[in-house]
Amino acid sequence: MGLEIAGEVLEVGASVEGYKVGDRVMGVMGVVGGGAYAELARIDWRMAMPIPAQLDYVHAAAIPEVFVTAHEAMMHLGRLKQGDSVLIHAAAGGVGSAAVQLAYATGATVFATAEASKLERVVQLGADHAIDYRTQDFAAVVAQKTEGRGVDVVIDFVGEPYFARNIASLAHGGRLVQVGILGGGGQVSVDLETILYRHIQIIGTVMKSRAQAEKHAMVRRFREYWLNRFAGGRRLEPVVDSTYPLARAADAHRRMESSANVGKIILTTG
Repeated sequence: MGLEIAGEVLEVGASVEGYKVGDRVMGVMGVVGGGAYAELARIDWRMAMPIPAQLDYVHAAAIPEVFVTAHEAMMHLGRLKQGDSVLIHAAAGGVGSAAVQLAYATGATVFATAEASKLERVVQLGADHAIDYRTQDFAAVVAQKTEGRGVDVVIDFVGEPYFARNIASLAHGGRLVQVGILGGGGQVSVDLETILYRHIQIIGTVMKSRAQAEKHAMVRRFREYWLNRFAGGRRLEPVVDSTYPLARAADAHRRMESSANVGKIILTTG
């Protein structure tokens, strides 16, 4: 929370490159614990990106952290490519909804889990197979739809409760990228022979614990590959659930805690 911002540049430091006063920018705050719950904020210019011309500040604020994280996890670390298949959990959330769009744009087959009420929206974003995680066993669905092969990549935010089924859902040479542990990060059991003989990789990633230079590289990779895709025909879509004025941040938190949102909840200062 409080990690993403969008607004107008008011001042630039002496070493800043590529930005000037008056530019519209969006970006990821470089401090642990956020810093974006404010009318004025300072951001490392290497964590910033220009806002595409057709986007307003609200939709721009829904891009930086979630799309950068989705690209890093799925494309850079997970090495997803055209023709691959991917299972994305929490697909109606901020990072999940971004990952679904990036996977679809890449030409991958997308399996996605979400609550039943959110499945239609997930399909609209590009999921080929939308799975109700409350009533369906996602591992069984993957096995059936892939005729036992499994998927090339799993993007997970849940953790321990899904771990065994995530491993079972992977194809030979598959990659599990663990982006979060919302359901618990306790002990898990894994059969090392399964990892060894099926050539499976388990990769953990979180932005806030990375060195600043690595964060710069994450933003740069996303910007170079995807930023221009927020314009034109089959463009990427910042998914905004709702907006609240900064003074009602507590209400925004309650909305998030209710798990009713699809996509990002944005605080406005205007």
